[in-house]
Amino acid sequence: MSTLEDDLLLKKPFQKEKHGKVAHKQVAADLLDREEARNRRFHLIAMDAYQRHTKFVNDYILYYGGKKEDFRRLGENDKTDLDVIRENHRFLWNEEDEMDMTWEKRLAKKYYDKLFKEYCIADLSRYKENKFGFRWRVEKEVISGKGQFFCGNKCCDVKEGLKSWEVNFGYIEHGEKRNALVKLRLCQECSFKLNFHHRKKEVKLKNRKGRIKKDCEESSHKKSRLSSEEETSKKKDKGHSSSNKSEDSVNRNSDEEESASESELWKGPLPETDEKSQEEEFDEYFQDLFL
Repeated sequence: MSTLEDDLLLKKPFQKEKHGKVAHKQVAADLLDREEARNRRFHLIAMDAYQRHTKFVNDYILYYGGKKEDFRRLGENDKTDLDVIRENHRFLWNEEDEMDMTWEKRLAKKYYDKLFKEYCIADLSRYKENKFGFRWRVEKEVISGKGQFFCGNKCCDVKEGLKSWEVNFGYIEHGEKRNALVKLRLCQECSFKLNFHHRKKEVKLKNRKGRIKKDCEESSHKKSRLSSEEETSKKKDKGHSSSNKSEDSVNRNSDEEESASESELWKGPLPETDEKSQEEEFDEYFQDLFL
């Protein structure tokens, strides 16, 4: 009985009961994966676009198989544009449980999914006749960055001063004619060829700083409006101060209640802040990769 009484005396008020079971290992794995995602975020933000591209592609090869030697150019395996279109190149993923994939694997997979149908390769040899040929990029070109970090004209490898143009890509898939708006990255000379007859729509990176500045201006406008309303209310209160002494005492009580409620905030845990979803984080990493 003495040990039971001692335990009751040592027990702190509002102390939670100890759990009798150990948490499932999946809970620990999820917490570890979340912490790893935070650490990776700082490393990814510090990289430039090409470094992130190289990392994501290397991660894909590491997690899903393949070697860089497989993507080196071999002359005997060359194919014409017509062969590539006829084969209708596709890349299938093994069906894998999403719960078993780490954050880094999901990031590499999402990036790889977006790469193949984001950019195309163009044949601009007959641009004066207003005739252009487009095709999807093959895997070797995706790995090397052809059409993304190098000019998308099949006969050009310039990587400076590239611009993104939105083109209507018509193709046949399983006997059905389809159209898609895709991006074509071209240098200055090749951009002139593409727009020789009609100027295409240029794709530009959305300015995040402009959006942030706009939000700040809106918030400052709201604050100034609220402050002006407070000033007018204070002036009204001063005009009626002589006849409303009782109201001052009520206001003091309310101020004391507010200070008490503020002190209560220090006693409990910090309120949870809304974190970005995983899709929003991934899109932020890819923002300057898909220009």
